[in-house]
Formats: sequence, C-alpha cells, structure tokens
Amino acid sequence: MSDTLLLGAHMSIAGGVSTAPARGEELGCTAIQIFTKNANRWDAKPLSEEEISSYVEEMSKTSIKSVVAHDSYLINLCSPVDELLEKSRSAFLIEMERCEQLGIPALVTHPGSHVGSGEDVGIKGIAASLDWLHENFHGSTAKVALETTAGQGTNLGYTFEQIASMIEQTKDSDRLVVCLDTCHIFAAGYDIRTEATYNDTIEKFDKVIGLDKLACIHMNDSKFEFGKKKDRHEEIGDGFIGLEGFGFIMNDERLKAVPKVMETPKGDDGKSQDIINLKKLRLLLK
Repeated sequence: MSDTLLLGAHMSIAGGVSTAPARGEELGCTAIQIFTKNANRWDAKPLSEEEISSYVEEMSKTSIKSVVAHDSYLINLCSPVDELLEKSRSAFLIEMERCEQLGIPALVTHPGSHVGSGEDVGIKGIAASLDWLHENFHGSTAKVALETTAGQGTNLGYTFEQIASMIEQTKDSDRLVVCLDTCHIFAAGYDIRTEATYNDTIEKFDKVIGLDKLACIHMNDSKFEFGKKKDRHEEIGDGFIGLEGFGFIMNDERLKAVPKVMETPKGDDGKSQDIINLKKLRLLLK
C-alpha cells in the first residue's frame, strides 16, 4: 500500500509558488497543498510565465505526485452582500485560472457562510456562484473541491447532505469534487474514532455524496471534543480524534488513491512538526 501512498502537508509559497515543491520534497511528501496567492488578501499579482515554468520544473525534480490548491479565506460564495459576492466570485475565478496555469487539478474551498440569510438560501447561492464560475472559467482541467466544514457560525457544508445539495443544484456538477476534512467532520458530528463509527461515516459519505467525488482528505486532529462545531486543528494523535481514527483512514483500501494532506501546526521553523506528524501517519500503515 505504501508504494502508492499520496501523503503530505500544506506547503508555504513564501518566495513564490515555485518554492513549494522543494519544501514538500524535503519532508518526503508525495502530495502537497498550496495557496497560489496570499490567502489573506483579495488582490493577486498575475503569475508570470517565468514563475509558471519554474514551478513546473521544480515539480519535475520531486517525488510529489499530487497537488491541490486552497483558495483565499476571504471568499464567500453565498454572501448576501452584493458587493462582497461579486468580489468573491471574481477572486475565485482568478484562483481557478491560476490552478489551470499551474496544472493543479483542484481548488479546495470552504463553500460559504450564509451570514443570517438561512441555510437553504445560502446553499442555493453557492450553486449559483458555481454556475457563474463555470460560465466564466474557460479552463478544461481544474475543478472545484467543496470542503466539508465544522459548522462553526453560519458556515455551510457541515453535513454531507448540504454538500450533496450544492452539487445537485449546480448545473455542471461533474466539474465539482469534494475535500473531506477530518477535524471538520468530527466537529460537525461524524465520529471516526472506532472501526464501527468510522465505517458508518465513510458509508454515509459514499451513499450521500459518493466516494467517486472524493478528491482529497485533510488529515487534521481536533483541539475540541466531538460535535462541538469548532474548527481548531491539532497535531496528529494529540487531539480528540486520536491515532486510531487516522489509522482507519490510512489503511482503508477505498481511500488508497485519495491524496491525504495535513493542515496541522508546523512549529517555529515551519516544518519540524510536519516531519513528526507525517512519521506518525506512516507508522499507522499495516
């Protein structure tokens, strides 16, 4: 199983996107996640041909087989404020175009927050934004990966049914995939700590959404107890999920080909904790 394992972590792009592959290679990653721009700013300097070529070249030097990108935290695809919705859609389109330029197959996004407009209205708004994106995005490869959320505040996507509804209400639904975050689903009320509850959760995902839609898994432990709807990531095995839960994922043949990337605390040097947490996950393989 380890021969085809796609495992890694979110990598910094300090110095440009072309710097991320070497950072992933140093940690022994076979899968990574990156931002394609500053995640806390709306604007983005266009990627130069030189930077794109450098990224492709640097990737070719590594053992990394899978890359996903994560969008800006500012984006809200169902904002009830017209100005913010327009800004979010435009920013998201730019990020999709950047993924296409870099050859990154999926852009992970927290679907959106209804901010008081209501869940049904919010889900409908997300689907409308995805329709807008598909109409305006002319790339042929990159897809949107809707991420499961913890249900904190008015965030949508904390049940598999909500994610499925977003997909069903989007016209070109085959251009959508899903990212499952372990901390988020645990916080939202999906238990993965025992073999029975883990299998029940994965079977529910398959029944409601479909494992064929699962594009990546965020491997994050939780700082808070089960069902608290709080989005706080913890290092692998040090939170309320525990090592056993991650062992079920690591050894599940159904998820063998799904890239698994961590978004856990990194330590002061930006990598020491990644090394420790990746080792923990690899040691879980049977």
